Amino acid sequence: MRFSTLKSIYQCKCPRCHKGDMFLRGKLLNPTKFSVMNKSCSHCGQSFEPEPGYYFGAMFVSYAINTALFITAWVALTILKPDYSLSLLLSLLGVAAIVFLPFIYRISRSIWIAIFISYKGEDITSSS
Repeated sequence: MRFSTLKSIYQCKCPRCHKGDMFLRGKLLNPTKFSVMNKSCSHCGQSFEPEPGYYFGAMFVSYAINTALFITAWVALTILKPDYSLSLLLSLLGVAAIVFLPFIYRISRSIWIAIFISYKGEDITSSS
């Protein structure tokens, strides 16, 4: 995997050209619009919804990311406050899940589409 692919996943850019945005810009913190995706790449035309139900598998990626987040929060809480209560742990996990939801949603979709659509780079004009 190329460094540019990892960068495009983190920035939620098109997996094919690494230039167009997958999601609407500036809407990450808007609770009603953080999940709105562009229909296709503005640079190369790659569809961001190749087929209906395409992102079903992104739920598994999201599950893995959330599991890592929860384990990290649990370990951090155990180190910082060894005598924590169950309600404190559940509250911390609930807040972490809500705060990181928009980011995890976008990243999981970006990872999922990057698995199946490879980077074309400069070859886009000749293969289109």
